[in-house]
Amino acid sequence: MAEQTAPPQSIAGPPGGRAITAEAKPDAAVVRDALGVGIAVGLSGFAFGVTSAGSGLSLLQTCALSLLVFTGASQFALVGALAAGGNPYTAAAGAFFLGVRNSFYGLRLSQLLALPRALRPLAAQWVIDETTAVTLPQPTRRAARIGFTVTGLTLYVLWNLTTLVGALGAEALGDTAAWGLDAAGPAVFLALLAPMLKSTTERVTAALAVVLALGLLPVLPAGVPVLLAALAAPAVLFLMGRDKAGPMGRDKAGTPDESAGADGQGQEAEKAATKTGAPSTTTQEDGR
Repeated sequence: MAEQTAPPQSIAGPPGGRAITAEAKPDAAVVRDALGVGIAVGLSGFAFGVTSAGSGLSLLQTCALSLLVFTGASQFALVGALAAGGNPYTAAAGAFFLGVRNSFYGLRLSQLLALPRALRPLAAQWVIDETTAVTLPQPTRRAARIGFTVTGLTLYVLWNLTTLVGALGAEALGDTAAWGLDAAGPAVFLALLAPMLKSTTERVTAALAVVLALGLLPVLPAGVPVLLAALAAPAVLFLMGRDKAGPMGRDKAGTPDESAGADGQGQEAEKAATKTGAPSTTTQEDGR
């Protein structure tokens, strides 16, 4: 049976610009990519279940976090702070700040997916790093919706199942900190992010964000360094804009002098033509 392919669609371009007609992508290819991400990341819920149980949270609390919060980085930040003996309110605040980034994802995805109003509150639960990473590169709205839905559904189901398994099996593993399972989530996300850094600008921005996050981590509460690391993007864009505007600015700075020189020569020619009674260049051009 042939793969179903959606016809070419027009997707929204920049504000005030024209819509961009994109080539369709086979539905099966979108589903395959989405399943790959959903399964790979969903299995790391086991690490969260083990880590959460090791930090002292009950089975019900651990499962409730995955069901209701459903954002791995914030969940790991919360249980990590609790395991280190941090104040529960401080740990919750750090997890909240870390999850704020999902609201920025939602702003972009709401335009791209254009879901009915009744579905938006439900879809908001699935607006996370992985669904955004799968949805944004899709060439058409149909492909974006399929990628978002398949990734979100697969990841949500597996994440919660593996959280339950991890929490139940935490006692059998013994010292959970010795396994280093809390690094599984970030490692999977880095594996997803690395292939997307194709240009020099993207690599420089990512490197600067890493430097900012690691440098601020020892002095700021959990979650805040990640938010401040996002400043790497406007900083790099600003510096690139200055580099591009530099030569242009110098060229423009020289133009008035050249124009003034040309105007001066023109005025001298006008005066000479007036004295000799010869028609001026301007008059000749107006006559033509």
